[in-house]
Amino acid sequence: MFTLTQDQIQQFNDDGFLIVEELIDDDTIELLKERFQCLFRGIFETGIIPDEVNWQEESGDPTLTRQICNGWRADRAVARVVTRADLGKAVAQLAGWPGTRIMIDNVLWKPPGSRPLAYHQDNAYLAWYTPPELLSCWIALDDTSADGGTLELIRGSHRWYHSIPKGEFHGPADYRKHMRLAADRQGIEPEIVNVVVPRGGGSFHHGWTWHGSGYNQSGQERRSLVLHAMRSDVRYDPENFQSGTGPIYSRYKHLGDCEMDENYFPVLWRNDGYRTPGLRRHLDEQDPLA
Repeated sequence: MFTLTQDQIQQFNDDGFLIVEELIDDDTIELLKERFQCLFRGIFETGIIPDEVNWQEESGDPTLTRQICNGWRADRAVARVVTRADLGKAVAQLAGWPGTRIMIDNVLWKPPGSRPLAYHQDNAYLAWYTPPELLSCWIALDDTSADGGTLELIRGSHRWYHSIPKGEFHGPADYRKHMRLAADRQGIEPEIVNVVVPRGGGSFHHGWTWHGSGYNQSGQERRSLVLHAMRSDVRYDPENFQSGTGPIYSRYKHLGDCEMDENYFPVLWRNDGYRTPGLRRHLDEQDPLA
């Protein structure tokens, strides 16, 4: 069980991120590495195809970071991590929310030599729901290093002006370009912090914190699993469905209301003790790949 201290919460408020260790154990790491192999080969344990499959073994560009979004619905080993109640509670405490839902997860694999992911602010993609806020938990499955394409965070950038998404996300030639332009607008020199942790460690970052990752020049694999979480009381905003990732995730809107369906955006933790009941069944069902 992961728990936060008041000092950690204050550090997150000051920096816009918090770097931690021991979010998952070695057995979980080894199982997830096996499942990453399956997911990127198109083997989906539950039979459900993830919402975004941006790389597959037979057709994917070997120079790009491999990415799948909402692997939790395709594989219960992934789900058992990104739907953890203790992580949901930690996110809510850091964000000051009444509770937490999973918005999406990211299954990320950056092989040696693979290209960057562009710097961005997550909240800039989220106008399709309200309040359009996000807080993320990034978990390393391999020891990370500054030259290994680890996550980079800009200290204090959650207090910068809010920007709109620009440029190529996967493999841009200058992955820091738009962050530097934002820093120039602020009139400050950005402080880049690399998330260098042993495997099983990771970080939490605010939805307006600038972040990205560079080339993997280490000769080692860099795999990570990310929980992107939103408030438990969010609602759809139909007027903004065409912005950001809205065209993908608006497909789950009910016909007659703007409620978020817990089958697709389950509540992980809420301050009244509530947690989406269907998660227990999803996580406890027999795992045919175990």
